[in-house]
Amino acid sequence: MALAELVARTRTVRRFREEAPLAPALLEQLVDLARLGGSARNAQSLCYLVVTEPALRAALFPLLAWAGYLPDWPGPAAGERPAAYVVCVLDRERQRGPESEAHFDLGISTQNLLLGAAEHGVMGCRIGAFHAAKVRTLLQLDARYQPLLVVALGEPAETVVVETVGTDGDVRYWRDADGVHHVPKRPLGDILLAPPARP
Repeated sequence: MALAELVARTRTVRRFREEAPLAPALLEQLVDLARLGGSARNAQSLCYLVVTEPALRAALFPLLAWAGYLPDWPGPAAGERPAAYVVCVLDRERQRGPESEAHFDLGISTQNLLLGAAEHGVMGCRIGAFHAAKVRTLLQLDARYQPLLVVALGEPAETVVVETVGTDGDVRYWRDADGVHHVPKRPLGDILLAPPARP
């Protein structure tokens, strides 16, 4: 698959076929893609904890917040929840610069992971709104490790359609009566700035 097609296909999905397990080898491969991303100062301070065991997934789920633009939706129902989570964790002992640098690394690494997942028909959702202290306790992480992001993964159980942002500039995603998830994106002409005139 061409890179442009893969990027266009890699969409955030929040409803999954929960009964379809993800192979441990695939999850390990996705973490390996995350590992290969660029890293500020080459600190490589991110670690990844894969959660697939059903009881642990069930305990993690209520600690997460889903879809801020859909305030009346509490998150995926039973049967539509992720088959796996990858919890992205900062190893404070390995971090060399300010923590903000690790957040740049996090974007790179999770995009690698999600592109690799999409290549296998697996979609995901980055979740930054979660109860970090409770997640740390649940996963038995000591103070050295700080959970930064949770990536939900699974076979998609919803359709996501990219729309062009309207003249009102509203970028909020929404669902239609058929449950199709619509995501407005700004057109290229709105985000590509012209270079300055000759000095």
